[in-house]
Amino acid sequence: MRERAQALLIDLDGVLRRWDPAPMIAVELEYGLKPAALLETAMSWDIYRPAVAGEITDAEWMRLVAERLPIDPERAAAAVAEWQSDRGEVDPDALAFIRAVRAGGRKVGLATNATDRLRPDLDALGLTDEVDVVISSWEQKLHKPAPEFFHRACELIGFAPKHVLFVDDDNRAVLGARAAGLPAYRWAGPEHINYLNKALDLA
Repeated sequence: MRERAQALLIDLDGVLRRWDPAPMIAVELEYGLKPAALLETAMSWDIYRPAVAGEITDAEWMRLVAERLPIDPERAAAAVAEWQSDRGEVDPDALAFIRAVRAGGRKVGLATNATDRLRPDLDALGLTDEVDVVISSWEQKLHKPAPEFFHRACELIGFAPKHVLFVDDDNRAVLGARAAGLPAYRWAGPEHINYLNKALDLA
């Protein structure tokens, strides 16, 4: 990176929030579903994309998931509700990184593909006040990895793309950010935090 970044955009799921697969596995076993049936169904592009593009609500998305499960409709709805009661947990290393970046005088934005459930989730996880701005695909009607999402995110955080470091665990999002002119890095855990600090011109 030739120029130091002046702000950070960071992803939520897979970076700041992590998911233990055990609760989902337990639900699938309880309701006689094949392994990963819930996640695979939810991530079907024809229903996932409208959910993160602001076209349908989270509740509508989950209703579509339940309708596609190969079990009795009432049991399917119960399975989805039980699965969704788990909202993940904060990754302490990612949170410590964010706090250090902000303490160093850099703005931090949460840039994530999300539904209208994002804000309540952030409140429940205690993350609402841990970032300076939240850029939600559902609210912006734009989603990663589209360049327009990153352009809008840079506008909201107040810096030109070349001065905004983007961190995500999804390589497609990283490539999308780079195509939009942002320096971007794929998150694989805390082992490269020193490099990210250097990119932000922090000690």
